[in-house]
Amino acid sequence: MDKIAFVFSGQGAQYVGMGKEFYDSIPAVKNLYDACEAIRPGTLEQSFTGDPENLKQTENTQPCLYLADLAAALALKENGISPDGLAGFSLGEIPALALGGAYSLEDGFKIASVRGKAMAEASKGVDASMMAVVRIPSEQAEELAKPYDKIFPVNYNSPMQLVFSGDKEQLEAFGADVKSAKGRGLMLKVSGAFHSPYMTPAVEPFGKALENFDIKLPEIPVYANYTAAPYEGDPKALMLEQVNHPVQWTKLIRRMADDGFDTFVETGVGTTLQKLITQILPDAKVYQADSTESLQNVLEALKS
Repeated sequence: MDKIAFVFSGQGAQYVGMGKEFYDSIPAVKNLYDACEAIRPGTLEQSFTGDPENLKQTENTQPCLYLADLAAALALKENGISPDGLAGFSLGEIPALALGGAYSLEDGFKIASVRGKAMAEASKGVDASMMAVVRIPSEQAEELAKPYDKIFPVNYNSPMQLVFSGDKEQLEAFGADVKSAKGRGLMLKVSGAFHSPYMTPAVEPFGKALENFDIKLPEIPVYANYTAAPYEGDPKALMLEQVNHPVQWTKLIRRMADDGFDTFVETGVGTTLQKLITQILPDAKVYQADSTESLQNVLEALKS
């Protein structure tokens, strides 16, 4: 039988209304959202009916996206599909750990909230952002970035997509270089230079917050962004390293394939991870579930 992995969407994919169909149709999802609304009032409005610009703010994006990611995963489990392994892109690693049993779903929401606040605070007063470079090999993009001292390669998304974090002015100049090299630079819908040294000020407050939670190694293997391998050792240390170090997504997906995973379901928002995994593993079976319609498509495909 195929080994199935759930992969959880990361920041930048969010949109107002995400998770609403599952909230309306899956009791377990509604119960989770309602419990988390009591913890952080306003989350339902931000997720379902709020202002897109407000949702884009890191301190709001992360707890709301955490719930949308889990909504899709819980919908799959309610319909008899369970994962053999888990991974999440950036913020997506927090719901992956929750579903894997490292902590409760409610504690995961609290962790996503404090992570978002710490990263938002680190972004204040810094004119920085992120840019995805496509259409040229990642190695070429890294070479083009070398003259710039305030931008960093941070998300190794696929062999032909590498994301850079850093100073907006330098990113704009770098984008022109990328265009001259026949590539394309796409600015991301984020409010900070994530997974770069710009996020180092977030590590200490996030670490102090994690001391308040009982976090154990997950019962279902969760592959870490930082190591591209299953969580082992001290899970809190890996969660902290992830904040200001690159996401090794290409290596992570290849490691999962080496470990026998051939079916991947993107749970959460959009199709970004589905597309990236298809680029990394052209022969893999890759699906996406972020609505009742796409959920049914996944169920039909997997149960056949």
